[in-house]
Amino acid sequence: MKVTSFLKHWLFTLILLVSLFQTTHAQKFEAKIDSLLNSKYESKVPGAVFLIAKNGNVIYKKAFGLANLELNTPMEPEYVFEIGSITKQFTAIAILMLLEKGELNLNDDITKYIPDYPTHGETITIHHLLNHTSGIKSYTRMKALKDIATKDLTPIELIDFFKNEPMDFKPGEKYKYNNSGYIILGYIIESISKQSYASFIEEHIFKKLDMNSSLFASHRKVIKNRASGYHKKEDYINAMHISFTLPYAAGSLMSNVDDMLTWQEAITHNRLVRKNTIDKAFINYTLNNGDPINYGYGWHIKEINGTPSREHGGSIFGFKSMGVYLPLKDIYVIGLNNCDCNSPTKITREIAKLAIDEFVELENDKN
Repeated sequence: MKVTSFLKHWLFTLILLVSLFQTTHAQKFEAKIDSLLNSKYESKVPGAVFLIAKNGNVIYKKAFGLANLELNTPMEPEYVFEIGSITKQFTAIAILMLLEKGELNLNDDITKYIPDYPTHGETITIHHLLNHTSGIKSYTRMKALKDIATKDLTPIELIDFFKNEPMDFKPGEKYKYNNSGYIILGYIIESISKQSYASFIEEHIFKKLDMNSSLFASHRKVIKNRASGYHKKEDYINAMHISFTLPYAAGSLMSNVDDMLTWQEAITHNRLVRKNTIDKAFINYTLNNGDPINYGYGWHIKEINGTPSREHGGSIFGFKSMGVYLPLKDIYVIGLNNCDCNSPTKITREIAKLAIDEFVELENDKN
């Protein structure tokens, strides 16, 4: 009986010590991240929300700075941001969903969906659009863009705006980040599904995953917990007003960090398409000459200190965003901020590196 009592006491003490150690370790990690983010986002200027998750569990989530300068409203963790080009992940997965249903082929020529598109005798495929190797000129590099920035255009009207521009290169010859390709992908989604891009994403992704704080952006709609967007010249000013029909399937979605974790978990656990389908998004594709481009479908394929990473940022007037997923560690870091003057890209990658080190150290200490 005494031996049993001693073992119980010893086991309880061991569990308590491990718990105390893990708590102390977590507090040190939290303090380290706090220090980084407090130095980047001051309390009386536009701010940000950051989330870190390990194995799908939130281990850090905090807000910094102000969500609205006019009202002096502090940022809160649940606030909603325009996510810019992270939208491309949703567009890419929507294409893969249609692929899995047999409704398109990645080698389909775009003239199958836009018969009068001038391809200059080249074959431009959905695959080329997804990984930025199409050679089509990005409409966001056109000087005339300012003339249509506030106009509400249909997808085909936007395509007509850039389709007659000279090709930058032959398809597959080079990699060049290209918003025009994702506009065409949005139009293809609409052509096949007979739904608007916004309603397709809403029905087949947001509602299916209960991403209740995510939506296609709108200036008119009252959006709960919307963070205001800012730009900085000499001082802060309100972000330029544009029609969201312009960024469209390349950059017009809104979300918050909790929904973005839900999104990442859906991708990780194949909740929208099968594994062999989703895996196509994470191939490091190559050019015609075999050189890798470090891009899949909607994700940059990189590494952080030797650890493979899947990443994408976003930039739209008033907002910048960055998401990093480390598949071998199941670590996700997402940063959303409401000034296009203060990119979270570098610091999000830095936090991901610290998270790698944190869990390596924790595992080593356990052993």
